Order: sequence, then C-alpha cells, then structure tokens
Amino acid sequence: MDRYSAVRRLYGNRDMAESTKYDLSTHLCGVRLDNPIIPASGTFGFGGEYDDFYDINILGSVSLKGTTLHARFGNPTPRIAECRSGMLNAVGLQNPGIDAVIAEELPRLRSRFRKPIMANISGFSVEEYTECCRRMDSQEQVAFIELNISCPNVHNGGMAFGTSPEAAAEVTRAARRVTTKPLIVKLSPNVTDIVSIARACEDEGADGLTLINTLLGMRIDIRRRRPVLANTTGGFSGAAVFPVALRMVYQVAGACRIPVVGCGGVESAEDVVEMMMAGASAVEVGSANLHNPYACRDIIENLPKVMERLGIERLEGIIGAAHRG
Repeated sequence: MDRYSAVRRLYGNRDMAESTKYDLSTHLCGVRLDNPIIPASGTFGFGGEYDDFYDINILGSVSLKGTTLHARFGNPTPRIAECRSGMLNAVGLQNPGIDAVIAEELPRLRSRFRKPIMANISGFSVEEYTECCRRMDSQEQVAFIELNISCPNVHNGGMAFGTSPEAAAEVTRAARRVTTKPLIVKLSPNVTDIVSIARACEDEGADGLTLINTLLGMRIDIRRRRPVLANTTGGFSGAAVFPVALRMVYQVAGACRIPVVGCGGVESAEDVVEMMMAGASAVEVGSANLHNPYACRDIIENLPKVMERLGIERLEGIIGAAHRG
C-alpha cells in the first residue's frame, strides 16, 4: 500500500464536479481535484473567511495560512506596500500556532469545505518543521502537506532553507520521515539555480513541488527617506512576477518527475492554461485574492470559455504541452 492510499479513500472516488462538456479535473500526488485552482497560502486565511463571498466548494483545494509550531504575531507595521503590478508583504507568518489550527481552524473549515485541504507548514529549524509535520499528519481532512522552505534557518545564520540544495534536502528528508501525507515542497525563487534545489527535494522524497514563493523586494518612501516596510524588505508578488514564475515552472517540470504546482502572478484563466502548458498539474492563485476576493471563482467560471476558444476538452491533457512543442 503506497502513501497515497489514505487520501485516495477520502477524496479519490468522489464525483464532486458537475458534468460539463469541458473536463476541468486534474490529479495532484494521486488525489483527484475537481479543478486545478488552489488559493495560495497567506492569501486566503484559513478558508472560511472567503465563504461569505461565494461557495468555496467550487475550488479544487485550499492552501491554509502558513502555520508554525508556536503562535506568531508577525512583523511590526507597516508590513504591506503597493507596487506597480504587484505588492510587497512582510507579514511575518502571523498565525495562532499549530495546536490552535488543528483544534479550531481545521474543524471550522471542514464544516464548510468538503474537499482536499493543503496544510502549509513553516519553521525556523528542522526540528520545528518535523514536529509540525508530525502533528498535521494525523489530521484526516488534510490531504497534502505543503512545506514552505523560504523561512530563515536560525541555526545556520538566518539563511533560508530553500536557498541551497543541501539545506532543502535536509528539511525535506526530515519531514518525509514523519509524514505519510503527500509532501509538496514550496520553493523560493531567490536563488541562482532552482532546478538543483528542486532535484534535491525530489531525491529526498518530496511528492511534489510548489513554485514560486515571493521574490525579495523593497520600496522607499521618498518623502521620509526611509523604507516603506518596517521590516525594510518583503516578498514581492502579483502580476509582475508571472513571467519569472512561469519560467521556473517550465524549468523544474522539465527536470523533475514529480508534479509541480504553479504559483506566482496568476490572475486569469489564460494564466492558468499557460502555467499548465509549462508543466503545472495544479495552480495556486495568490495576490489576486487580496484585491479581488472573487478572483478564484472568476477564474474557475472562465476556464471552460478559454478551453472552448483554444479547442481544449480535457484540461489535464495540456500539462506540459509546451515541452512537447
């Protein structure tokens, strides 16, 4: 019995999508999703916050807000800054801690959302990652664990785990030992060679890869002559990063055998198709949710129209099409 069997029993045999001419379904690490659209971690809270806008059960999955071992208040304000075609954030992983997420947030979301859930795990040491993964592994409604390795390693001078193949391999290996869930490692784009890091994670047992996380950036208030963000720098996201994200998805999907979740600047159904043609099996929508709470809904509703225009009947069939020429 492989490590996907438990999640298949929960989600693999459900016909949760309405029958239409156009098949939007996809598979991620052995789990069937009604469609590839997943709100990215940090842009959708713990899911229930958006249920007031539309029925979130139209989504393929939800990636929960980044969760750490202990509660975090996050960075001081201001920690959000607008940019042309994007935004900067230095929120600092504000969250109530894994015990509160398991005891309160997961049951609350499960009462509203009947589909696979993706838990996003962050940490500042290998031990923190390991303990969070161990605790989340026992949660039945969690179908995937998304390991955010963009956090600084406090035992290694503050360098992010995801900036070297060796550090990425170490934390992936440790997480793999304690979880039976499909393990999807979320990669940092702030590197010279993302393919070597992706391969290191694959070699240590990652079942999938999410890319990209935010790019490092900053803004300066020219009147006050100081950085806009209290943290000085922050993560840059939004439409402006889409070409960078697409290039990295294409590179990694061509170099690795495990599925890729595309993320970064996705704002439209056309962007989703482009990401999947680059090699993504599913697509996360991030900053778009913050300026348009209906972004994911609109993309899902528009996908069949784009498929009709492009002569696509089965969305899963276009995965990696750009590699086949």
